[in-house]
Amino acid sequence: MENVKRRSLEEIADRDAIRDLIDAYAYCADTRDAEGQMALFTEDTLFRVFMDERQAEPSQIVTSRKELAPIFDNLNTYDSTMHVNGQSKIILSGDTAIGTTYCNAHHLTIDGDDKKLMVAAIRYNDEFIKLNNQWLFKKRDLKVAWVETKPLNS
Repeated sequence: MENVKRRSLEEIADRDAIRDLIDAYAYCADTRDAEGQMALFTEDTLFRVFMDERQAEPSQIVTSRKELAPIFDNLNTYDSTMHVNGQSKIILSGDTAIGTTYCNAHHLTIDGDDKKLMVAAIRYNDEFIKLNNQWLFKKRDLKVAWVETKPLNS
């Protein structure tokens, strides 16, 4: 126990604020608050989507906060979603940080009696920045590890 690093109150507060940011992203997605979700990013954010995490090149690139709207609006094609965040690894460096967060994103589609559930296993690789005492996403890579789609019984 002697080599356990003691964390300052500021570091604890920063880690807590970053985790709140990560969770706010999922909450805004599931409540369809696209404007709230966009506000979690810097104006000059870089958001890249990798539909297959093994690919070197992203399938979609966004280079500003305002360009995020169509991505977040796409969630309206589902009847319901539930993003469940798992573990995060955050490395702080003053007013910047990097991190990886695991997420299972559930997407429900209902067409009459036909119900389908798509679950995407996602890793988010993030760069964070603290501006005006608020943590924001500076860069977010959404990397899909796998997708499972299955019918749901009523």
